[in-house]
Amino acid sequence: MAYTLPYSLLWMLALPLVLVRLLWRARRQPAYLAHLGERFGHYRVRAPGPVIWVHAVSVGETRAAEPLVRALLEHWPAHTVVLTHMTPTGRATAKSLFGGESRVLSVYLPYDLGLLARRFLRRFRPHFGVIMETELWPNLLMAAHRHKVPVMLANARLSARSASRYARFPALTGLTLGALSAIGAQTAADATRLSALGARRVTVTGNIKFDIAPPQAMAALGRDFRSRIGERRVLLAASTREGEEAPLLDAFSRLAPVDTLLILVPRHPQRFDEVAALAAGRELKLQRRSEADPVAADTRVWLGDSMGEMFAYYAAADVALIGGSWLPFGGQNLIEACAVGTPVILGPHTFNFELVADQAIAAGAALRETDIDAGITRGVALLQDPARRAGMAKAGRMFAESHRGATGRTIAVLGAIASDGEG
Repeated sequence: MAYTLPYSLLWMLALPLVLVRLLWRARRQPAYLAHLGERFGHYRVRAPGPVIWVHAVSVGETRAAEPLVRALLEHWPAHTVVLTHMTPTGRATAKSLFGGESRVLSVYLPYDLGLLARRFLRRFRPHFGVIMETELWPNLLMAAHRHKVPVMLANARLSARSASRYARFPALTGLTLGALSAIGAQTAADATRLSALGARRVTVTGNIKFDIAPPQAMAALGRDFRSRIGERRVLLAASTREGEEAPLLDAFSRLAPVDTLLILVPRHPQRFDEVAALAAGRELKLQRRSEADPVAADTRVWLGDSMGEMFAYYAAADVALIGGSWLPFGGQNLIEACAVGTPVILGPHTFNFELVADQAIAAGAALRETDIDAGITRGVALLQDPARRAGMAKAGRMFAESHRGATGRTIAVLGAIASDGEG
């Protein structure tokens, strides 16, 4: 209690600012104001039957959770999965993935105050919980521990940079990690960093993202995209972040042949119009995926203004540049590109996917460049080298296939902690 009190007081003091931030973000994305009561532990929905709780904060974590959620539904057929998020895009992603599944319920997780955490736990009374990747909420985890709800941190990753931040608060970090019933780390390095911070019961289970199979519907959509594009060579800039698109468009305009098409997919949907304006400011003819029209021969940029279709964009592209890696954001998931056989080019900043990036490069599925100019130059060279592209495509598929199995290992750990909780 002594360690969590200052943290809780900070949360209470920050709550008005958090609400102001919600209002600010709602200016561009009104969905932030929907279901506002859920952020304070008030829910209009109830889950039928016993509940498994899975927390996936936003888009990336929700997509990563897909194979795990499907495995949970299979292994616990009487249970409902309550999938919690913090962002509207995470919630929208869950709807696109599980919209037809009556046993998956999506809601917001409340802010991390003890009263709100207890409201959430009393409402849904989960049999056990799973938190994806790096979301550590001290009050929530300690409330779950007091309510005898075992919780696993699954697909856990912790960069050296994040570990150093957690190490500044050793007592609170140790208490929070100690409230977990188990941790499934992506890599041995992640496990070592977590253990050094005081985590117990840490197992290396691997990366669940390798278990995400390209859906047949996305493969079909990718073929449809390609039919709209025609025979042109296609560079994809996938999941780009703010500050990356402007230099990327500049480099593409200068370095790519005029018959090359750039598919540009920003990470955050509230930035679609902003990115379209960047292209217009450079006099690059742009079309939007949402218009559903054939891509004209003189269109230079096709804006991927849709959600949940990244597999289709990868399937339609000849080469993919991975966003978030050209400025120090830590990179984005490159596994989906490898799984569909799209050659990958990474920037210098991949600390959130450090081992996966290094392994993909070693396998011959990916290349790394120092800046955006070099990335576009390498991409154009690959477009002109079909034999090299074919070799990288084959290497990517083999790389993705060889690392599968993390979901099964995670389910085994969850089975053990669920049994312990019953005992």
